[in-house]
Amino acid sequence: MKNKNLAILLLITSALGFALMSTFVKLAGDVPSMEKSFFRNLISFIVALFMIIKNKQSLIGKKENRLALLGRSFAGTLGIIFNFYAISHMNLSDSSMLNKLSPFFLILFSYLFLKEKISLTQITAVVIAFIGSLFIIKPSFNIETIPYLIGFTSGACAGAAYTFVRYLRDKEAPSTIVFVFSTFSLIVTGFLMLFNFRPLTLTEFIYLSLAGVFASVGQFAITNAYKYAPASEISIFDYTNIIFATIIGFILWGELPDIFSYIGYALILTAALFTFFYNKKLSNVTNS
Repeated sequence: MKNKNLAILLLITSALGFALMSTFVKLAGDVPSMEKSFFRNLISFIVALFMIIKNKQSLIGKKENRLALLGRSFAGTLGIIFNFYAISHMNLSDSSMLNKLSPFFLILFSYLFLKEKISLTQITAVVIAFIGSLFIIKPSFNIETIPYLIGFTSGACAGAAYTFVRYLRDKEAPSTIVFVFSTFSLIVTGFLMLFNFRPLTLTEFIYLSLAGVFASVGQFAITNAYKYAPASEISIFDYTNIIFATIIGFILWGELPDIFSYIGYALILTAALFTFFYNKKLSNVTNS
């Protein structure tokens, strides 16, 4: 029970860390998304490199895993770029909730590509989450829908990235996976930002540096959380990120989601609860 409580505390810390990362990304204002993504990954790169050197781990992974490492890096980089664009162009809670669709895409992609079994409960959860996303996006044929569609895509890309991580979990060290991803992202975003580079003010530099710091806090907290307790017992607490994002968005920008967004939140959280209790029951059956 002590380990489980610690895991829950770490997961809530992770949720707060990622909410603060999003906050500082939004505070950085109209800095191009590529620059924001570059700074977010620069801190992760430094931390991962330190961990690899400290633990004498591989920088590039095993030869047979490099294609999967590249796939994780490509999907993760797209996910961050799309997420940062969404954060900058819509309210914080909506962008956070759309990014939290990633576990449902993970279920779908694991079935399609890793040939993992999928139950009727999981299919129901995916469908409910998708319907919830439509309430947040409020599809219409105008330009205002674009940030919402990009936010939805960020969740899909994150789900794809986590599918590769799931495949690699027993094959490569976490620090190696993060290092390859961070290096790939730095190269891609560093090259692309040259085409739309804008010098940062001191304030913007501080905001983006803090975004990178809190992203690292979130990443390491969530990694350690799952060392102390199974995902099936604690994963639901990751959705406290939405609570933090909603509170911060209201305090700093006076953001209040509309009624359709609240309905969408309720549906996605219901789907998350379905998945949580299903995984918990499955875990209990497996361990009994």
